[in-house]
Amino acid sequence: MIISASRRTDIPAFYTPWFINRVRAGYCTVPNPFNRRQVSYVSLRPAEVDVIVFWTRNPAPLIPYLDELDERGLRYYFQYTVLDNPRALDPKSPPLPAALNTFRRLAEKIGPQKVIWRYDPIVFTPHTDAAFHRDAFARIAAALHGYTRRVVISILDRYPKAAKRLAALEPHGYPLDEEVIQTPAFEHLVRDLVALAAQHEMEIVSCAEDIDLRPYGVRPGKCVDDDYIRRVFGIEVTHTKDPHQRKACGCVVSKDIGAYDTCLFGCQYCYATRSFDRARQQHAMHNPESPSLIGWYEAPPPTKDETPTPDAQQLGLGF
Repeated sequence: MIISASRRTDIPAFYTPWFINRVRAGYCTVPNPFNRRQVSYVSLRPAEVDVIVFWTRNPAPLIPYLDELDERGLRYYFQYTVLDNPRALDPKSPPLPAALNTFRRLAEKIGPQKVIWRYDPIVFTPHTDAAFHRDAFARIAAALHGYTRRVVISILDRYPKAAKRLAALEPHGYPLDEEVIQTPAFEHLVRDLVALAAQHEMEIVSCAEDIDLRPYGVRPGKCVDDDYIRRVFGIEVTHTKDPHQRKACGCVVSKDIGAYDTCLFGCQYCYATRSFDRARQQHAMHNPESPSLIGWYEAPPPTKDETPTPDAQQLGLGF
């Protein structure tokens, strides 16, 4: 089993104590966000976990515990988002110098092959046009030379949860430019990103991208990647595409242990947070001793003959 930690929230940044407590306990519980009476028991025992995939903008709180994860025999890698967007878009992400320092520290500790740089989503506005992203990508790629082997890119999708927030930015000079992908400027940008990635010894792939970027040199990638796991860890995992992710998503099946409306970074385009107020409230009520990230939900271990309880992803409602 592959553990996703998490597409729904930033567990390393905001919930490391809970995560470590659950690792020590050997399991966590995950209520279905659309039906709280359905609760999944998820084993975190090393014998039952192939790999943990962390999504984060700040893994610093988790770094002191990585030796413990290693000693327990848990394998893991990081999907680490580093951008340099204006605060209007990313109001609470770590400042770029801090993010770069943490990235390098993490890569030095666990190896560059286990830290994947995410330059996504790429948001096009008058203040963040193709020239802006070319410059930001170039500066970050140079700073991360030798500290990662892969970079992931994608173009912003308008998610319903973020629609009102994005619309509210328009009067402040941040209307989305969704036509740019049909212009030569977009092609030139992607080709430049490919060249910059190669210059800094990184392969470049896309994430759940509906646009075909292969003509520009970007192949479709997977965040939960069976091929990458085999290359890095030398193990075989499921090769089955997760049928409950979007059609363009190439990820293989995993189990997400996070919760929606719990991240505090406040990214305006976030698909996993409908309400920043609710995210702050849920974080304030969070109990690191609970078996579940939010609330207190118990569930017995499944028997061999039991079908796991469906969660939001299994209902086709997750990302």
